[in-house]
Amino acid sequence: MIDAFNNFYRGKRILVTGHTGFKGSWLSIWLHELGAEVFGVALDPYSDKDNFVLSGIGNKIEADIRADVCDGDKMKELFASVRPEIVFHLAAQPLVRLSYEIPVETYRTNVMGTINIMEAIRATDSVRVGVMITTDKCYDNKEQLRAYKENDPFGGYDPYSSSKGACEIAIQSWRRSFFNPDDYGKKHNVSLASVRAGNVIGGGDWAKDRIIPDCVRSLEVGQPIGIRNPKAVRPWEHVLEPLSGYLLLAQKMWLSPTEYCEGWNFGPDQDSTLTVLEVANAMIKSFGYGELKDVSDPNALHEAKLLMLDITKAKTRLGWRPRLNAIQAVGLTADWYLRYRNEDVYGVCIDEIERFIQWK
Repeated sequence: MIDAFNNFYRGKRILVTGHTGFKGSWLSIWLHELGAEVFGVALDPYSDKDNFVLSGIGNKIEADIRADVCDGDKMKELFASVRPEIVFHLAAQPLVRLSYEIPVETYRTNVMGTINIMEAIRATDSVRVGVMITTDKCYDNKEQLRAYKENDPFGGYDPYSSSKGACEIAIQSWRRSFFNPDDYGKKHNVSLASVRAGNVIGGGDWAKDRIIPDCVRSLEVGQPIGIRNPKAVRPWEHVLEPLSGYLLLAQKMWLSPTEYCEGWNFGPDQDSTLTVLEVANAMIKSFGYGELKDVSDPNALHEAKLLMLDITKAKTRLGWRPRLNAIQAVGLTADWYLRYRNEDVYGVCIDEIERFIQWK
């Protein structure tokens, strides 16, 4: 594989929490191909069709561990055993609508789970970099036309969004209290950052109430695609976009520990936003068939209609940029779903990463 990180990850001991999830599985595959020693800790995958399962990445990495980030003592034991150098924390309850059904569990996993990981980092002297993954929904969304910058206030209407805002506040507190850059090399040796992505799409996601999985499930059985919020605008991006940002950031944090330990947005360009309806139509075009059905409900649970991220900081300070526009991101996503039943899924993932890296 083409190494866009100049051999940086080869031989590094990396712990990925949530590696059985959608983003976590892709990150684990990419890190494995870069020559890293990858250790994963997570709950079971969502379904037997997930990218994690079909790619077989759990059998390729150094360790595929089942444990709950809500168990703080277990996390400290695991960190002491693995002795990671870099931690990517992705484990979360990631669904807005589900958070209305299980608000306490959502907070326990997202907030206390994050705190438990930071405490495990604090107790493990091998860790030098911690990248804590939250979400674009951590911002107090006023559904404004202006894109959100990293210094905008945190908040959230629904339990999921507010839990991620609380995550960011906790990360900020732990960085100031225990991983302060002013104390680097004196009281600690950790560089800690948080990262926020947009609405991430890509192959192997089968989660409930997400537009791409909803599209594929309907297309595969020949049913109309139900659209809940056809006019909602989201910062759609392929899963490899933010992952490329996380990997680049971690590399820079390792090399310059006190310069990059802060919050970062990794989203699409602002001229690359689409409505939910446009995304569904793009999936239909990629598959070559299908139809839509408006199932919007005026009494439905609240979901934001507009959210955009400002990525100027990542562009100017990290030299990162999104490679795909929204239509290209949908096309690459559809590619996985059109191939997964007839091809080696790990090979499909490697092919898509290679294509992504070379995209101009």
